[in-house]
Amino acid sequence: MSRLATRFAERRDSGSSTLVTYLVAGDPAPSVTVAAMKALASAGVDVIELGIPFSDPEAEGPDIQAGCERALAHRVRLRDVLDMVATFRQSDTRTAVVLMGYLNSVEAMGSERFAEAASEAGVDGVILVNLPPEEAGPLRSALQQRGIDLVFLLAPTTTDARAKRVLEQASGFVYYVSLKGTTGAGNLDVDSVRERVASLRSMTPLPIAVGFGIRDGASARRVAQFADGVVVGSVLVRGMGELAATPEAIPAAVEALARELREAMDAA
Repeated sequence: MSRLATRFAERRDSGSSTLVTYLVAGDPAPSVTVAAMKALASAGVDVIELGIPFSDPEAEGPDIQAGCERALAHRVRLRDVLDMVATFRQSDTRTAVVLMGYLNSVEAMGSERFAEAASEAGVDGVILVNLPPEEAGPLRSALQQRGIDLVFLLAPTTTDARAKRVLEQASGFVYYVSLKGTTGAGNLDVDSVRERVASLRSMTPLPIAVGFGIRDGASARRVAQFADGVVVGSVLVRGMGELAATPEAIPAAVEALARELREAMDAA
């Protein structure tokens, strides 16, 4: 069983929901990332989405856009992101790591080279926001050969017919985008999300994680009552940006927020 599958299964068996957190690799400085990842894992985070810095992250709100800009100012590239994962793996072989970004970065490296490097680094899954399943064949095959899941996103505007086509190619888990907007938006309609997640369950055996618009323990707890996973990103990235001048304070800050989220979800 893969690390991703194991993390989701363990939380399901314990009656809780999987906590997935996102941060931008190299933000606000490359030296911070691995320490922040370790802090998140120690707080009970099951899956870490590590954002690949990109100059035009069209799905992201202002907080994550700013995080990408801070990382790119340090010239953080995909190869650097993979090196960070490899360093993290030296001390943590349990927490699942998913790279999240845009196809452009992978295309520059090439699907086969990327899949091989990701496998060597210890990556468990990949989310590429602008990769449609119709174009995913070569990369999905390269990743699958190395035991890496290619995770797809579904949105409130995704029709059932389209969802079924996407789910035929999905693996690892399903990332349900909870709102019509970019990351960090605050208009989360929990009842609508609950209904859509219930509908998607009839189409796939994969775990369903909900992201976008979840920013604190209260919202995480409400979503954890029905979702297999809860994804939190913008609030973490915003906090890391606010501490850019004192990077040594970042690990403790992200750990505290992750513990708040974990405790709220466990109480759901």
